[in-house]
Amino acid sequence: MTDTTSPIKDSTPLTSGDFTAAGEPFALFSEWFTEAKASEPNDPNAMALATVDADGLPDVRMVLMKGYDTDGFVFYSHIASQKGQELAANPKAALLFHWKSLRRQVRIRGPVTRVTDAEADEYFATRPKQAQIGAWASKQSQPLESRFAFEQAIAKEGAKHLIGAVPRPPGWSGWRITPVRFEFWHDRPYRLHDRIEFRRDTAAPDTSWTKVRLYP
Repeated sequence: MTDTTSPIKDSTPLTSGDFTAAGEPFALFSEWFTEAKASEPNDPNAMALATVDADGLPDVRMVLMKGYDTDGFVFYSHIASQKGQELAANPKAALLFHWKSLRRQVRIRGPVTRVTDAEADEYFATRPKQAQIGAWASKQSQPLESRFAFEQAIAKEGAKHLIGAVPRPPGWSGWRITPVRFEFWHDRPYRLHDRIEFRRDTAAPDTSWTKVRLYP
């Protein structure tokens, strides 16, 4: 039987001179994301997106971050999807990045706004053509009678766009989550993890941040 009362023998200190000394969250996120791109086997830009429905029931799903800067974190999807409807009714969200290879996670919370049509058009143009056609064929979150029905819809839309660029569907766009909270978490032995949180009162990009260290 494991002796759970054994003294801690690991020499890893509880404090660190690296990320816990950071004074600003976006630069720290950029450093961690760069490392994640080098170490994660799949989709280092994958993030859990949490919203709430009309009854206040939380909802979460994985989406792909397609851009970030000091204005916020951007992802794209269908406006009429469940997340799109929930964000339209309550434009606030939470994000979670979990990079298992690095034993790190980043939590983000803040208000949400739609990207401009120009931004959505620019990103949509970079997608593979089959993905563009799929965006036209999918009625995201609505009931689907069969996989074959979806394949038929894809074939029908593909026939419409055999030649030339595929325009962005009017029901497809993007959202930007502008952080008012960041939490950076790094695994430590014996669950004595390092956690720091950055906070600001508003989502204005020029607002200053305060930092607090949290118990694990």
